[in-house]
Amino acid sequence: MQKLEQGNYVEGLFSFIDKSPSPFHAIEAMKEMLTAAGFMEVQENKSWELEKGGSYFVVRNDSAIIAFQIPNKEFDGFHMVASHSDSPSFKIKENAELTLDKAYTKLNVEKYGGMIMSSWFDRPLSVAGRVYVNTEQGIEKKMIYFDEDLLVIPNLAIHMNREVNNGVKYSAQTDMCPVISTTADKAQFSTLLAEKAGVNAEDVLGQDLYLYTRQKGLVVGADKDMLMSPRLDDLECAYGSMQALVESTPDTFVNICAVLDNEEVGSGTRQGADSDFLYSTLKRIVYAMGGNEETYMQAVAESFLISADNAHALHPNHPEKADPTNRPVLNGGIVIKYSGNQKYTSDAFSGSVMKKLCMDAEVPYQVFYNHSDVLGGSTLGNISTAHVSVASVDIGLPQLAMHSAVETAGVKDIEYLIKALKEFYK
Repeated sequence: MQKLEQGNYVEGLFSFIDKSPSPFHAIEAMKEMLTAAGFMEVQENKSWELEKGGSYFVVRNDSAIIAFQIPNKEFDGFHMVASHSDSPSFKIKENAELTLDKAYTKLNVEKYGGMIMSSWFDRPLSVAGRVYVNTEQGIEKKMIYFDEDLLVIPNLAIHMNREVNNGVKYSAQTDMCPVISTTADKAQFSTLLAEKAGVNAEDVLGQDLYLYTRQKGLVVGADKDMLMSPRLDDLECAYGSMQALVESTPDTFVNICAVLDNEEVGSGTRQGADSDFLYSTLKRIVYAMGGNEETYMQAVAESFLISADNAHALHPNHPEKADPTNRPVLNGGIVIKYSGNQKYTSDAFSGSVMKKLCMDAEVPYQVFYNHSDVLGGSTLGNISTAHVSVASVDIGLPQLAMHSAVETAGVKDIEYLIKALKEFYK
């Protein structure tokens, strides 16, 4: 594999994903990136004192972040890239332990997002997220990361289900409970969790905990041109956009990198795209720099948003699922996504802007449409622009097995994304 122009972005991506088993950890990893690059944190519950030439970030709910760079002169508007921090997984319920015949302890879980459930079988799994605990000083947050092979969801043997290869409808409640022990202990996980948090079990008041697969990122293929990793959707775009930001210097626009949460479940939270987080951040930037409502509206009218969320590549075993003439491939470059029913924000103007950016950055681009008989997914672009009405384009990097526990993408495409976004940010 050739060394990439700005260092090895593939290794950087794998390191970032490895540090990000939950959305909360992804935001912590981005805070580390930004702090190392000289960005300063501002907080929503305090006054903002911003300066020309300054670099800042703000966090909401520990799971969404907006980083921004202010030019050294008066700015015209905002150049924004938005992606998301969450991926489909299983969320652990409170009172999680389920015991069976004095032989097993399992955990009670529910689906988070639209994952391919069968891809979670027979893999080493673990737990990450956050808990809130009762202390003498009040309620405190504790980050939780079990960095060990802790659980497994075992498949049912084919001898007990001869129809398994003919298609199975899985039940999240029955089939997907992970096994943590071969002993029946109704307090086992609660005890482990309390030990990890450094408190007594009765002091754990609330939890946001998720399963994550333990597989590390890998480069595979005869030409070492494919990468496999959990959570590529959408941590690949989140990493690429944040990396592009820290390598850029703004000119006449405020550079924005927004990584929002809960896209996989509709974005309808205070930290999702369907909230005021982006809107209020932009307005506070304008006001802190001496502007007013009129200034804000003028800046928004001059702004542009790139909604970056991964895209479907042509599948090697199911080419019939792809559009006949628009068939993105791995390592073929940035995918510009269009939809006649406006599932994506791209139109003739915004798509042209993105194509010109790719041309100027000397990176390839591709076009994606859904097969006309196949209902595709949506992303956070339209939701964001309902709150901040700017010209917008939806893009992504081509990948296979979207929403699988482990996904596949192209080695070259992460560098293409970073180079194109640096062109946008400058």
